[in-house]
Amino acid sequence: MKKFTQKATLLSLILMSGISYAQDAKADSAYVREHYEKTEQLIPMRDGTKLFTAIYTPKDQTKKYPVLLHRTPYTAAPYGANEYKKSLGNFPAEMREGFIFVYQDVRGKWMSEGEFEDVRPVNKTKNKKAIDESTDTYDTLEWLAKNMKNYNQKAGIYGISYPGFYSTMSLVNSHPTLKA
Repeated sequence: MKKFTQKATLLSLILMSGISYAQDAKADSAYVREHYEKTEQLIPMRDGTKLFTAIYTPKDQTKKYPVLLHRTPYTAAPYGANEYKKSLGNFPAEMREGFIFVYQDVRGKWMSEGEFEDVRPVNKTKNKKAIDESTDTYDTLEWLAKNMKNYNQKAGIYGISYPGFYSTMSLVNSHPTLKA
């Protein structure tokens, strides 16, 4: 009987944690919709290619915010102006801290134009229209700096796995607003 009670207790704890997680996810999803406006842009790069970018801006327009940029080949979904991510950033607490969250499909992936190149090398030519991951990040941050009125001109870029590669490559000839 003792083993049955222990198993029942363990099962109850697992079910309660699952319910708690589902409630937290639902609360996070509601928070995103209540506190953020989503816009979708095709941001032009120096060679004319347009990259799909989803921008989540705090509804509170009384102050300026830093940008957290996430560039990915995996998808910036969900797509559609009324389709919101369930949570923003790496951790739920980040979305409550006051950031503009920017998600971008890299060149040739999902909703972005262009041709995807696996681990695109750094461009070493002097051609001003030549591209690499650093120039795409630079052009994105330049567009944000010129087009977002509540952006405080400080950006961070983050990611693990392939998005970590894009974060690292953004440091080559980085945009002046890139701080972290």
